[in-house]
Order: sequence, then C-alpha cells, then structure tokens
Amino acid sequence: MAKGRSGTDRKAKPVTGHWSPVTLYRLAEEVGAALRARQLMLATAESCTGGWIAEAVTMVPGSSEWFERGFVTYTYISKREMLGVKEAALDKHGAVSEEVVRQMVEGALASSHAQVAVAVSGVAGPAGGTPDKPVGTVCFAWGMKDGNPRSETKRFPGDREAVRRQSVEHALKGVLALLARK
Repeated sequence: MAKGRSGTDRKAKPVTGHWSPVTLYRLAEEVGAALRARQLMLATAESCTGGWIAEAVTMVPGSSEWFERGFVTYTYISKREMLGVKEAALDKHGAVSEEVVRQMVEGALASSHAQVAVAVSGVAGPAGGTPDKPVGTVCFAWGMKDGNPRSETKRFPGDREAVRRQSVEHALKGVLALLARK
C-alpha cells in the first residue's frame, strides 16, 4: 500500500472499541494533566466533531490552565479564513484529507497562543461518503509549535454519533501520544 507523507497507509483501516462518557472524561483529564505537567496549552481545529473535542476538555475543572481555544471550521471557507488552509489543498485533496488536517493544525497553532494542536475532519454520515472516503472516514493531525504535524486516517463503524464520538476519543488519545514523545 502507498504511504502518505505522514507515513500512514492511505487506505483507512476500520477501528473498533468500547466507548463511554466516563472514558471520554478520563481521557480529557489525562490530556489536561499531561499538558499541565509540561506547562503547555492546547488548541483544537474541528470539522466533523463540531466542537466536541473542545467540549470534552472543558468538562474538566481547571481546563482553562491548559486549553487555549477551539476552532470549529465546518466549511471550506472557514478552514481557509480561520486556519489558513490553502485553497489548492482543499481543491486537490478535499477537506477529509491528511494534507488538510495537517494545515488545520498549523493554522490553529499560528492563530492561537497554544503550543499543541489537534485537528479532525471526516465523513460522519449518514450521507456524504464516496468509494474512496466512505462514511466513517476521519482524518486526524496532531502537532506542536516546534515540529511537523503527524497525521493519520481511520475508519470508524456506526452511525453519525458513533463516528463523531470515536473521533473525539481517538483525537484525545493522539494528544496523549504526542505528549508522551516530548
């Protein structure tokens, strides 16, 4: 299989797992503790999750110590205007692409005071899927001010809510993985 610039397979692999509100809250607490320990702030750049990552982290008391801001950029225009995503990338790859989420991370870092960012864009369904990007396809990127963003694509099973919920969980786990490497 061909590898993208990020080193991940271009074809998304199905992901399964168990989710509960407690799981999400605990992940958000872990993210907060990891950011606080490193004295770092987080920014989110969300499309298909519609601010759910920001909601999850702000459920945690004291999150203002480590959560700087969130961008909900659902349209091409908002991605360009708020995050500086290049029109050429959107035209060539579409919003649901690793190239675009990497640019979303870069834009979130450039347009905030955060040192860490996560970006998500996907096809939550029930419509909008294509053979190349079926419903459940979600692209993620994570990055820090001092490096290149890492990206990957996953495919989640379930209905719209399930896809979005799994995306939030995966995004938070990715923040933890990024911080563990620093």
